[in-house]
Amino acid sequence: MTQPALKEWSAAVHALLDGRQTVLLRKGGIHEKRFAVTASRFLLFPTVAHSHADRVRPEHRDLLAPAAADSTEDAVVIRAGARVVAAVEVHRPEALKHIAPLHIWTDESVRNDRLDFRPRHRLTVLVVQASPLTEPLRLTRSPDYAGCTSWVQAPADPMWADPVHDGDTLAEVAERVRGSVG
Repeated sequence: MTQPALKEWSAAVHALLDGRQTVLLRKGGIHEKRFAVTASRFLLFPTVAHSHADRVRPEHRDLLAPAAADSTEDAVVIRAGARVVAAVEVHRPEALKHIAPLHIWTDESVRNDRLDFRPRHRLTVLVVQASPLTEPLRLTRSPDYAGCTSWVQAPADPMWADPVHDGDTLAEVAERVRGSVG
């Protein structure tokens, strides 16, 4: 059995589990024409890069060390899954600063890594309900997971624990995102 898994920076996965983050900012990988939500419920596949420290606001940098251990050359540790509450296309990028409290990235990172990257493609804000897995899932790194794409298939069907945030809280987040950037 396999499940869809969205590649996301490890620090963001830890922030989702810690309750610090409720949105993901997506545009799609280099090998994709644009980002598409291909599953409404998915695992979060951790990725990491050394440059993440400069892209995370200082108050969230404590997440970087534990997050780095989840994505090594040999293995990945999947700790969480998410359910899409809302997918909002950004029509007012100048208002992204209003949703900054909903994620851990610096304003510069949002601009450089998301807005300026492939500028003809529209940015999507995913409001997600994150849930820890009851047991973290360790996968041996495989060529199937390589490449700059948003989605991979994970060979697993793990049990999910209760979500970090309730539906009412995330409905309010979705309304805030729509009102700010949608």
